[in-house]
Amino acid sequence: MHINNEIRAQELRVIGAQGENLGVLSLADALAAAKVAELDLIEISPSAVPPVAKIMDYGKFEYERSKKEKVAKAKVKISETKEVQIKVGTGDNDMMLKAKKAAEWLAEGHRVRAELFLKGRYKGMSEEFLKERLQKFLLRIPYAYKIAEPIARSPKGFAGVIERDLAAQAKRESRKAEDGHAIEKAKPTT
Repeated sequence: MHINNEIRAQELRVIGAQGENLGVLSLADALAAAKVAELDLIEISPSAVPPVAKIMDYGKFEYERSKKEKVAKAKVKISETKEVQIKVGTGDNDMMLKAKKAAEWLAEGHRVRAELFLKGRYKGMSEEFLKERLQKFLLRIPYAYKIAEPIARSPKGFAGVIERDLAAQAKRESRKAEDGHAIEKAKPTT
């Protein structure tokens, strides 16, 4: 981005201080118009043909640009891959607790890597049984998800990666709401 005498293009499409289109002007005419308005000539779109420049205060331009960048940064949500680990002997209650935690992470927008940790003699068990065990855990997660990476062998055992599915979750929630209304209607009034 260039301002005033740093601009190299000989012709510019110029936007005035109040946002009006001044048309295509020579660099000298554009600089003269900026000088008359006691403002700067700022090249805002150098790749356009002809390049686009705007007459405005450079300090105000920088302030607005930094403000837009801050807003854009605030909207960007950092997504991590969280990991939940189960074992062949993990009890039902512990599995439910881990499934609820995985659902919380999915709701926050994170990916979840579910891993079935194998140790000692468990490494010799049949692959179908082990994959089924991990699949049963995934089915306990009370949040709609889609498979990002299917269940496969990992260095520690078997693992699969899931991520949230917003459309399926919205359907699930609307179905719950409908079921709730049906139950309310079915209750006898006293």
